[in-house]
Formats: sequence, C-alpha cells, structure tokens
Amino acid sequence: MMNVIVFLAAGFEEVEALTVVDYLRRVKQITVDMISVGDSLQVLGSHHIEVKADKKIAELSNLDAYDAVIIPGGMPGAANLRDDQRVVKIISEMNEAGKLVAAICAGPIVLEKAKVIDGKKVTSYPGFEKDLPHSIYQTDAVVKDGNIITSRGPGKAVDFALELVTLLAGEKEAENLRKNILYDKERCME
Repeated sequence: MMNVIVFLAAGFEEVEALTVVDYLRRVKQITVDMISVGDSLQVLGSHHIEVKADKKIAELSNLDAYDAVIIPGGMPGAANLRDDQRVVKIISEMNEAGKLVAAICAGPIVLEKAKVIDGKKVTSYPGFEKDLPHSIYQTDAVVKDGNIITSRGPGKAVDFALELVTLLAGEKEAENLRKNILYDKERCME
C-alpha cells in the first residue's frame, strides 16, 4: 500500500487537488490523506468550494508511513503552503528520504522554499518560473526529475495524476485508470 499526503491551505486550486485525490483513490494500492494546514478540517478553495480534509497537519506523526507528498497550486493556497514552516520541513524531510515530492501550478514555489529543486528540471503555471530561480525550467505538461514531479496547471491535472499513479502503482494501474476514466490523449481534440 502506498500512502500519500495532499496538503490543503486556504485558496488551493480545487481542480488540481481534487483531481489528484480522486484519481489516486481509484487505485486500490494507494491511500490518500488530505491534510489541512489550518485550524479546521474545512478548507476553502480559491473558487469558494469548501473541502473537508482528512486530518490536520498536527496529526501527522509518522512521515515514514508516507511514500509521497503533493502540493496543489492555486493562489493564495500555494503561497500559504510556502509560508508554513511545517509544510516546508515535511517536504524537505520527505525529499531527503527519497520519497516522491510533487507540485502543480504555483505549487513548485513551495518546493523552491524547501530547497528541493535546486538544479532540478521543473515546470509550473506560466509566470512562476521567476520564482524558481534555482531550477532548470521546462514547459512540458508534466516534468519528472528523480523523485520530483511538477506540472503546469488545472488543464494538466489529469496528466499529472496519471503520472503519479504510474510512479506509485505502476504503468498497468495507470493504464487501467486511463481506460476507466475514458482518457485518450490522442482523441481529446476530436
């Protein structure tokens, strides 16, 4: 079983967070904990959709039990995560342990603050490249460099989630998920 953290802070991008959580939870081998960094389990997204997290950050006691941490974008959600020293510390520790560290949209600013993308290939929502000065910026939909995965924005959330499934559960599970959600990249434009 693979265990994953998805951090939620006020102002998170709902599509990026919930697409990832939904698609990862469809894979039997993956368990996802949505973790609120606020005082409440209720977290208001950037488009005024309220989501109930599974746990508060104070309840995270055993990071060894987790295989990945995911940072959704959205503003001011990503900035709120970047400015939370507990989140930055957890990302740093998980990176040092070789765990999967992923971020989408504005989320890579959190990885920059945690100093885990120095010299790494990354992508983000256009315009945030200036906030990632220590990385090697790319414009691909999803970029993988070692244990670091980044993606561009809400329109790439499915690709991001499928890459995470591939890395956590294998290509066969990712292919099953593609079929189950009727995702055919080549036919998207028809």
